[in-house]
Amino acid sequence: MRALHALTLAALLAVAGVAGAAVPKDVRNSGEAIRVKDLGHVQGWRDNALIGYGIVTGLAGSGDSANNRVTRQALANALTQFNLSVPPEQVQSRNVAVVLVAATLAPFSREGDALDITVTSAGDARSLVGGSLLQTPLKGANGRVYALAQGQLSVGGYRYDANGNVVQKNHATSASVPGGAIVEVGVDASVLRPDQRVTFVLSEADYTTAARVASAINSQFGATLAHAHDAAGIDIAVPEAQRAGLVEFLAQVENVMVEPDRRARVVINERTGTLVAGGDVRIARVAISQGDLKLTISSENSASQPYFIGNAGAGVRTAIVTNTRVEVDEPNGAGFVNGSGTVGDLVQALAKLKTSTRDVISILRAIKAAGALHAELIVQ
Repeated sequence: MRALHALTLAALLAVAGVAGAAVPKDVRNSGEAIRVKDLGHVQGWRDNALIGYGIVTGLAGSGDSANNRVTRQALANALTQFNLSVPPEQVQSRNVAVVLVAATLAPFSREGDALDITVTSAGDARSLVGGSLLQTPLKGANGRVYALAQGQLSVGGYRYDANGNVVQKNHATSASVPGGAIVEVGVDASVLRPDQRVTFVLSEADYTTAARVASAINSQFGATLAHAHDAAGIDIAVPEAQRAGLVEFLAQVENVMVEPDRRARVVINERTGTLVAGGDVRIARVAISQGDLKLTISSENSASQPYFIGNAGAGVRTAIVTNTRVEVDEPNGAGFVNGSGTVGDLVQALAKLKTSTRDVISILRAIKAAGALHAELIVQ
């Protein structure tokens, strides 16, 4: 049976190897041409993180406790803006919570644009359900206020407790306000350098892809405008006639079609048993022997009852008998991978033999350790 299983795996892998060898190399490694804009972005095009510190009111007794001095001081400071002088020690309300507010300022944002904000509790509040955020300035890394946030919180959960009983769904101390912030200071991203050039930055640095992007741009415009100075950046000279219409020029650059190169990678997530690999990742000639040893020890207890008519003797009693059984199951499989095989061929062959995903992952890790997997193995 073991020899038959080995021959079956060897036959499947040999057929898969022949199928992989029948495809020309240039066809296997070729990809589809995509737009330049899908490979990266123009330098200067970036998001900006904003953060602020505010107060949420209107909570039904689920706010910060009186032990939180920060909340009491913040509420006392807020009341002074309305000519109310209340010492922080006298603030005892649990309908208030101090929060941190975060937002992302997109490039080329204008005054009056709305931003989505995230609100998280910074104290010991139990829930933010039903609360409203008071006006909160949002600052950038330079300390300048770029937006003002305010609005009714949207909490995707709840938390209620009474007499030691707690009913909770999701996280009730985190909320969001769609369009809850208004941009007060716009952002004018500058992409054109003083030398009248722009730099296109690849999302994934690669020398081959950078060279192909520069060549495709030069072919599109019929002039040597682009030059790849490293694996991630391509400098593009803006012609004098196009400088007044920079938007139209960059739109043409973004829509240039190019075929990017890609690295051979195999990504493994052992927690979920997920394996993702390019179909053209090569495997050198290697022998695989895979099997599991399953040892099962089971015990069964039974009672032996004396069967007598009338009174039994003084030494006769019920006996407990234990029966122990040991079972050993050792399925085995072996095979040979053709030198022209790929990861896709191997996975397809193992799937026909009903090999589990976790066993396939173990096999690929062993192949990588043997130096037969010509790809980067990423374990998450």
